[in-house]
Amino acid sequence: MPPGRVRIEGISSELQGILDANMDQAPARRRAREAFKGIQSRIDHCLMKVPVDGLKMEESYDLNSNGIEIFSKSWLPDNSSLKGVICYCHGYGDTCTFFFEGIARKLALSGYGVFAMDYPGFGLSEGLHAYIPSFDKLVDDVIEHFSKVKGNLKDQNLPSYLFGQSMGGAVALKVHLKEPHAWDGAILLAPMCKIADDMVPPLVVKQFLIGIANLLPKAKLVPQKDLAELAFKDVQKRKMTPYNVIAYKDKPRLRTALEMLRTTEDIENRLEQVSLPLLILHGEADSVTDPSVSKALYEKASTSDKTIILYQDAYHSLLEGEPDEMIFRVFKDIISWLDERSVRHTQRS
Repeated sequence: MPPGRVRIEGISSELQGILDANMDQAPARRRAREAFKGIQSRIDHCLMKVPVDGLKMEESYDLNSNGIEIFSKSWLPDNSSLKGVICYCHGYGDTCTFFFEGIARKLALSGYGVFAMDYPGFGLSEGLHAYIPSFDKLVDDVIEHFSKVKGNLKDQNLPSYLFGQSMGGAVALKVHLKEPHAWDGAILLAPMCKIADDMVPPLVVKQFLIGIANLLPKAKLVPQKDLAELAFKDVQKRKMTPYNVIAYKDKPRLRTALEMLRTTEDIENRLEQVSLPLLILHGEADSVTDPSVSKALYEKASTSDKTIILYQDAYHSLLEGEPDEMIFRVFKDIISWLDERSVRHTQRS
């Protein structure tokens, strides 16, 4: 099957036609999401079974200061006061819908307000699919959006936490480095502090790609292994990844790959500047992002409030691709860490 093409057994030719459409721009991705929402909610995955009862959920499209229409979503417990605010940064090629819907519901049912956005060019937001012309500008877009979220809740004096997954871990760290006193903590799930060596093209190929990135920045030319196979340990859950119909599944674009490499190099050189409370979670068998750099982040970060949990034999997608018992264990670790710090915040207030 050609790169980027997805085939789902048992769907109609009309739905397959929607999947086969060019998803470079947001209208096609939004059409696909609407067409598959019902099917997605019925797949046999523990995240899809997290209840929606007792939650208030809102979706919106808003123009940011650059005139780009950004998709965002929030999940709030309906009849209880909030323990804190969680702002989520998604991974490469991903969206804050689909699997994250279940993650967000689980956190919201534990008493937290959860807020997420699709970056420009990702998911349901406007922009060329999976194209990052500047990682720093992407981070600025994230800061702009979450600053509005926190501004709307400032009267409640709530602790606010960044939650970054994979590339979103790099986004969260860059957000913190740009505004070091704005957040009460960060949860970093398999953070992209360094791309695993096996995922990076050989040096000669890398130098060639860097050389032509300025000429063909949007070209899909970077070699890539099967991410679902590398990220999802549970074979049955791996089979569900095609249902994430608006995820980017093609070869990375040249500028995007270059920006990600430069970003990880920058973060790796600034680990000592990370000063906020940290929870770092990483699978020891992760072959997508390098767990050894998570260990280095834990050792070098200047904060005294830091925790690292390494899960033996676990792969990259700790909350989506592991056996159910591991997924629930990771949730328990995250919620326990949040609850402990949120109680401290309340006691200080």
